[in-house]
Amino acid sequence: MAEPATSEKNPPAEKGSERGEQTKRLIVQTAVRLFRDQGYDKTTMRGIAQAAGLSVGNAYYYFPSKDHLVQEFYATIQEDAARACAEPLANPGPFDERLRVAFATMVRTMSPYHAFAGKFIKSAVEPGSPLSPFSPESAPARERAMSILRDVVEGSTTKIDPELRADLPELLWLCQMGITLYWVHDSSPEQQKTDLLVDRAVPLIDRLVALARVPGLRSVNREALKLYRMLR
Repeated sequence: MAEPATSEKNPPAEKGSERGEQTKRLIVQTAVRLFRDQGYDKTTMRGIAQAAGLSVGNAYYYFPSKDHLVQEFYATIQEDAARACAEPLANPGPFDERLRVAFATMVRTMSPYHAFAGKFIKSAVEPGSPLSPFSPESAPARERAMSILRDVVEGSTTKIDPELRADLPELLWLCQMGITLYWVHDSSPEQQKTDLLVDRAVPLIDRLVALARVPGLRSVNREALKLYRMLR
């Protein structure tokens, strides 16, 4: 297929328009396919544009760089997880049940991308990388993930220590990052060990949250939170 030219006769659709959003989705879907087939490092914006049947200028109009495109991919996964969590988290319930729903849904949402997820790790763990889940560039996807976990906490019928409550969604997100890292390296059939990790981790987290309310342990909890806030 000949590469379309970016000109007045073939301008990119306006960002935010229906056609513009369709083009963005096409670019992201094409990029994901190429990341899977040939790896992140070997995939270029030019290659993505050509595979999507777009001009290079058209692709750059929506995504200034490959890193920006990956951030959109991250955000898309979190939006998919949020939609999947909406109904099961709509009504209040015990903390452990809500947390299990959130963690299991997030893992399930990522599952189609397991084959190439490891290819991002090299770049994501490098200090200062825009692909790091802790980077400023990853803020939208990170915030969307934490919004799911805030919903878990806010809709919980289990009593939670008031001081812990404020930091709990972010602490749960860090737990999720650990689960995600394990999932990336999980070579068991259909990542069954990650499912086991979620099943066993949720009751432990639930107990730790409950212990934060025990009078004799509150001072320890306060010191741990103080250290966490200092290092954040």
